[in-house]
Amino acid sequence: MKYFDIVVVGAGPAGLAAAHAAAAQGAHVGIIDDNPYPGGQIWRGAPDTQSDPRAPQLLGELRGFENVEFLPQTRVMYAPQPQHLLVQTPSTSNTLQYKQLIIATGARERLLPFPGWTLPGVTGAGGLQALSKGGYPLEGKRVVVAGSGPLLLAAAATLKGKGAHIVAIIEQAATPALLRFGLGLLATPSKIAQALQLNAQLRGVPYWRNSYVHSAQGERALQSVQVKRGFEQELDILQCDYLACGYGLLPNVELAQALGCATVARDTQTVVQVDEWQQTSVPGVYCAGEGTGVGGVDLALAEGHIAGLSASGLKEQARGVFAARTRWRKFAERLGRSFALRPELRTLASDDTIVCRCEDVCHGDLRTQTSWRSAKLQTRCGMGPCQGRICGGATEVLYGWRPDAVRLPISPTRISSIID
Repeated sequence: MKYFDIVVVGAGPAGLAAAHAAAAQGAHVGIIDDNPYPGGQIWRGAPDTQSDPRAPQLLGELRGFENVEFLPQTRVMYAPQPQHLLVQTPSTSNTLQYKQLIIATGARERLLPFPGWTLPGVTGAGGLQALSKGGYPLEGKRVVVAGSGPLLLAAAATLKGKGAHIVAIIEQAATPALLRFGLGLLATPSKIAQALQLNAQLRGVPYWRNSYVHSAQGERALQSVQVKRGFEQELDILQCDYLACGYGLLPNVELAQALGCATVARDTQTVVQVDEWQQTSVPGVYCAGEGTGVGGVDLALAEGHIAGLSASGLKEQARGVFAARTRWRKFAERLGRSFALRPELRTLASDDTIVCRCEDVCHGDLRTQTSWRSAKLQTRCGMGPCQGRICGGATEVLYGWRPDAVRLPISPTRISSIID
């Protein structure tokens, strides 16, 4: 068993900011992450190699603290008792005891089903971006990037930088919404600089607004996609080797729910409910970053800073970060409004389109069910290895369902890890 004053789950921007704020006050901090390197999705690969100067600065200072311990390739299984977490690494398991816990588990992509979405070659936008950062070869491959939100641009820029040919970027949001979002960037000048940089990196790449992927075709793997553009009746066909498709992000709230933290519904997301100090409904448990609502790296850093200071008992210092958090929360609200999912995306799946990939459950088997629980009991939807993380986000959009319980252990676990 290991003992910490503060355990931080998640080593993305929010987790690193929280750990830094707490460690600077002398707390003994443990940082858990299931990846081999810190940084999360946004700073994947190792923060000290990122162009964002905040990444290497945070990591360098954290590595200089003697009271900080990184626990990479470590996953939380469940809480065997209050203020304890059972964790698992590739080779062993252990129990961590803490006084305060900060959850910074980030978010995952929302994938929506359409005919052909299970073909080899169809991936998440962030998923293919992560693979490319890990060395997956994309040189000369034709890639269509589709879905919604600014992350499409970031993914496309990364893929292009790895040698991929970006056939087109397909954005489902309409032009008026995009213009309003662009004007709103005047309130956050740093985002304008990022937008200009991405525009320069993607010069020459077609950007189709008010468009979405209708279906994907191929014999044994992806060969082409059909795209619905605006009010046109005909579908455009794009030949490609990969379709990187993502419809925004979903907060990872499973750990918070398993610990009894209250969650609330916000649009098509379930988020952890926190107070002004980032504390959840469970005393001594804090949440920061995308788990409280998707808002980007700047909001994550602000919330992480507040959570780390609050968990260390320094609420007056935490109050000094409130203004930054408010500014970036307003940005997140504009983001959500501008890239709200269009209703047509709910109608793409046909009866034989698979919705739950783990258990091969089709739309025709699910649309007659009345709830997530009913679907699990009658069809095994959400009962596979991903534990509903993929199909749960889709069924929330398609049918308005929200999972009403967390399946333990939170991650797939070796029997030896849970048996003494």
